[in-house]
Amino acid sequence: MALLNILHFPDPRLRTVAKPVVDFDENLRQLVSDMFETMYEAPGIGLAATQVDHHIRLLVMDISDGRNNPRCLINPRIIAADGDEEMDEGCLSVPGYYEKVRRADHIRVSAQDENGESYQFDAEGLEAVCIQHEMDHLEGKLFVDYLSALKRNRIRSKLVKAQKQQVD
Repeated sequence: MALLNILHFPDPRLRTVAKPVVDFDENLRQLVSDMFETMYEAPGIGLAATQVDHHIRLLVMDISDGRNNPRCLINPRIIAADGDEEMDEGCLSVPGYYEKVRRADHIRVSAQDENGESYQFDAEGLEAVCIQHEMDHLEGKLFVDYLSALKRNRIRSKLVKAQKQQVD
């Protein structure tokens, strides 16, 4: 296993729309394993392949307190959504910032596992929010896109400044 580099906003690669996964091979399983290791180390509760510069429709998540409920979603689709939830969101690609975002509270998801087997499940609350957040990454969208232009630009400026200071 290996830790992967997480891209940070405003890196333009975060705006890449991910392509469907077609090869369910050992390389994919290794990427899934590396993504879990990276997510847990960060620490986070979700990570999309786009965030680690792999532009395929893959996300991993684990919202459990004990890190004992890992879930891999490949080629995920939301097939039903209802309810309304406003929750503070943060992002490994936007470190240190948390803002309220409104999303569906209940969703039904269709996805594939690491072997290409299709499955469906229902999610609500934090799990539903996490899935929607990570699926946004697969569309090249970040949670800051839900904020006002003023807030988004302020966050962008602070992160760019912090990145410059790290280089210098």
